[in-house]
Amino acid sequence: MAAPSPAKLLRVGLIQNGQIVEEHHVRRETVTIGHDARNTIVLPASDDRPARFSVFENQGQQFQLVINESMKGRVNLGSSDVDFDALRSQGLASRRGDLYVLPLQETARGKVELGDATLFFQFVAPPAEEERPLLPSDVRVSRWKTMDRVFFGILAISLLVHFSGAAIILSAEAPKEQELALDQLDDRFVRAIIPQRPIEPPKPTAPGPAEATKEEPRTAEAATDKPAEAKPAARAAAERHAEMVKKVSDKGLLKMLGSKGSGSGAFQDVLGGASGGNDIVAALQGAGGVGVANEASVGKGNGPRGGGTGTVTGIGELGTQGGGKVDLGSKKEVDVKGRVQDAAPEVDSSEVDRDALARYVRARKGAIQSCYEKELKRNPSLKGKVVVRFSITPSGRVGDFDIDENTLGSEAVASCIRAAIRAWVFPFKPDSDATVSYPFVFSPTG
Repeated sequence: MAAPSPAKLLRVGLIQNGQIVEEHHVRRETVTIGHDARNTIVLPASDDRPARFSVFENQGQQFQLVINESMKGRVNLGSSDVDFDALRSQGLASRRGDLYVLPLQETARGKVELGDATLFFQFVAPPAEEERPLLPSDVRVSRWKTMDRVFFGILAISLLVHFSGAAIILSAEAPKEQELALDQLDDRFVRAIIPQRPIEPPKPTAPGPAEATKEEPRTAEAATDKPAEAKPAARAAAERHAEMVKKVSDKGLLKMLGSKGSGSGAFQDVLGGASGGNDIVAALQGAGGVGVANEASVGKGNGPRGGGTGTVTGIGELGTQGGGKVDLGSKKEVDVKGRVQDAAPEVDSSEVDRDALARYVRARKGAIQSCYEKELKRNPSLKGKVVVRFSITPSGRVGDFDIDENTLGSEAVASCIRAAIRAWVFPFKPDSDATVSYPFVFSPTG
């Protein structure tokens, strides 16, 4: 069966002064004329021609000739030539408004007179497609021969090694992270976390009277423990003590209190009548109270005060007993203990065993108790309940952390618990984050 012949092309040309000055081969496009630069054929401006006019239109894979009332020309329909007047008068061209349309067969040809120029048209067979030139077989080279085989070989091996290594890494099990206790940290990390205070040089202080008096009982006690070795030291301390007493007895208030008078003054040997004699240090050690003078003791009425017989309101015994001992007390550290109770935690993942989680937390409950007892020393009545909510990540570490309930009312305890739990590494490795709600109840032990 013969292949169908391709559709012919419409050949349109412009003739001026007997020569073809412009030619177009049109397959399906519309051919327009006029002085507009967008036309297929551009003509000089004229009063009887519009700026753009479609002469040949392609409708349904067929060209149509379009003319108006004033256009002149002829067309060959295959058997006879017909001018445009006969087309309009005999009804060979269908009317469309002010225009006339004539369908053209591939055998039609003709011309259209446009004043000083003539437009001719006809249908021609399309030119044969040129065959692509082929090189001889001995000259042609395949793509494989033009490739750099060394480069592509290295590239293939490199890609194979890289992808194989990535597959091995992805398929291997992640190494387990061991929990590191605080005592296992290196010293340089401890120094970075807890900066050490610089060592302050000792400040030289001159021994005062109070220090001199305190040395005597310590020296005496040491002498009783080791009499043979401590005798020279005890003798030297006694001499220093006597010298110090002699120096301070003649100064200030001690001089006034230790003076003796012959008259009946207010300070007439007050300390001399005590059981301690004239030893000022021994007398002061036996002081039992302070006397307060009232109005009767200094005289009544408007007359001059003093010289009368008065009484003294005492706040204890004024007389000294000698050799007494003043107990200044000692600083005692209050030992405060607290109790931490935990309940069963709530876990929203089946991959985390609730009992194992409770055992893990109880083994580290000392850190939680330390947070509570630190604040319990400041507030002995501190008690309440703290409910923490945190998530365990696939690596076993703590992810999100929040305080759901805090009836203690102490943010310091909550912050300390948060820091302690965030340092834990759990032995669970869930596929996704597992949320845990854990309650702690705090109360003092007594």
